[in-house]
Amino acid sequence: MSEDKAKKQPAAFFDVDNTLVRGSTAFLYAKVAIEIGVFKRSDVWRMGFEHLRFIWRGENNDRLAAIKDQALSLIAGASREEMNSLMQKVWDKEIKRKVYPGMVEIVQEHLNAGREVWLITASPQELGDLIAENIGATGALGTQVEHKDGVMTGRLVGHPLHGIEKAKAAKKLAKKRNLSLRKSWAYSDSRNDLPLLTLVKHPVAVNPDKLLKRHAKAANWKMLNFSKKDLRNRQ
Repeated sequence: MSEDKAKKQPAAFFDVDNTLVRGSTAFLYAKVAIEIGVFKRSDVWRMGFEHLRFIWRGENNDRLAAIKDQALSLIAGASREEMNSLMQKVWDKEIKRKVYPGMVEIVQEHLNAGREVWLITASPQELGDLIAENIGATGALGTQVEHKDGVMTGRLVGHPLHGIEKAKAAKKLAKKRNLSLRKSWAYSDSRNDLPLLTLVKHPVAVNPDKLLKRHAKAANWKMLNFSKKDLRNRQ
């Protein structure tokens, strides 16, 4: 048993919204959808208000739930092919330019050190996969959105990958891929991700909300801060 433990490798887990990407990917998804006529403008304006509060005040369970629920209701009835095509447009038009270059550098540092890098997000699995592919991460863990016969139902399979569910998913992945959480890193902006952050040896608070910042200071965790200026300074 001790030999098996010795073989386990550390990994790095990255939250996406407000950690790797500035703001809410759910809103960015909807923003592009209205541009090509998939969603109604009134729906996106409501999500836009939540999005701004999400950026400036930090993540909150009720606000996050509102954004996710609205996004799910809007995709009901669409085909997976349509959604995958839309996701690619969302990456090209919005998400790509809102990814913090400094965070991508950290992703690359972990990869160069031989560690697996996993995005872990409440956004749909498919969107997590697309972002992971574009930044070179090993893979992604995301919320599972139900589809039947190639059509999105607007319902979830299981629970949203949020809060304690992220910690459960990380444990499951670690067991499957023989990873050592006790040697791993985790990056997040939200107090809701404390279950994940406290699982690993190296928790890092990125753009932390008030409660996470307070916790991180008390626990002497590393903290990183990025802003819109960092996006403008990309080369």
